[in-house]
Amino acid sequence: MSKNEVNIKNKRARFEYQLDEFFTAGMVLSGTEIKSIRNGKASILEAYCIVDNGQVFIRNMHVSPYENASFYNHSVRSDRKLLLNKKEIKKLEKWVKTKGNTIVPLKLFLSEKGWLKLELATGVGKKLHDKRHDLKEKDDKREMDRLKKNRS
Repeated sequence: MSKNEVNIKNKRARFEYQLDEFFTAGMVLSGTEIKSIRNGKASILEAYCIVDNGQVFIRNMHVSPYENASFYNHSVRSDRKLLLNKKEIKKLEKWVKTKGNTIVPLKLFLSEKGWLKLELATGVGKKLHDKRHDLKEKDDKREMDRLKKNRS
């Protein structure tokens, strides 16, 4: 098994949120959860993070049950604790207190040591006109690249 085989992304996050600051956190997982995630049976599309009593949790992350597990298997959508420094937790706690701000999970990956990590960012939800503006910029950039390619 290669080191960076797990790469589960939240592709909608950059479209729906204006991302500000990025963090990398470890996760507390059981044995069947990590085995299922290593098989690529997880999703963070609907997930979000909360701060509760000085701890950060990821909520609504879907991890499918491990097929080869016996009667002891994990629950599919339970809260999972994230491992961050106190300084980072304080920063996230201050961020979430403001209305409209959220903590968005971006991607799950394996570190060089083989630990599962979660990249998350602080973000503010985009309005419909912001999304349209981003799509217009993307189309304009694509058109410019196409024109440059034809001139060469």
